[in-house]
Amino acid sequence: MNTKIALVTGANKGIGKEIARQLGAAGFTVLAGSRDLARGEAAAKELVAEGYEVQALQLEVTDERSVRAAAGRIDAEYGRLGVLVNNAAIIPAGDDAVSRVAGDVLRDAFETNVIGLVGVTQAMLPLLRKAERARVVNLSTSLASFELVGDPESRMSTILTLGYNASKAAVNMVTVMLANELRGTGILVNAADPGNCATDMGGWDAPRSPQQGAAVAVQLATLGIDGPTGEVHAEEGRLPW
Repeated sequence: MNTKIALVTGANKGIGKEIARQLGAAGFTVLAGSRDLARGEAAAKELVAEGYEVQALQLEVTDERSVRAAAGRIDAEYGRLGVLVNNAAIIPAGDDAVSRVAGDVLRDAFETNVIGLVGVTQAMLPLLRKAERARVVNLSTSLASFELVGDPESRMSTILTLGYNASKAAVNMVTVMLANELRGTGILVNAADPGNCATDMGGWDAPRSPQQGAAVAVQLATLGIDGPTGEVHAEEGRLPW
């Protein structure tokens, strides 16, 4: 049985599916998490046809029962987890500027992008601890950068999506705090900025491909798994906090 096991949330399309593809190419058995199992199975079937070892896994990050069931299945079938990529995220409908955004829109953003991410991570940590070396990669964005959003000359300052921006800024803090908590355990924790990619979320006229965006997360996910650790050099990567 392959001992290199990876879980990617939100893996039925876009950057998540491409991360699953690239991890499969790197020799991982990939569990493609998807809240809609049928869509997850369709994505997994496509990747299996390309020669990769991918299985669909029903996983709705905002549903505690779904998260617990996914962790239980991974434990029962594999006994460990080497890589967790927290990719699932939303820009909620109605996301807007501070003066206009509705409270329920903010709650939706944080429920999925922050609370769901933390819940999945907590559920998977016992499995990550069973791996000799493990990696957690949280997908973030330049829209979570105080430096860039605060720069009036930056395009980031013109994008008025408080729910998404603020929730991803919270993801950055989760990343730093978890990295501190797990320091010295063999589990490395990073955030990755895939850049503006041509997906449903990024818009199909975006300048970067899903393949380019996924490569950043995959570099961090596989860093030092089969050899010494080191720095990642990528077109986009660690965020300017």
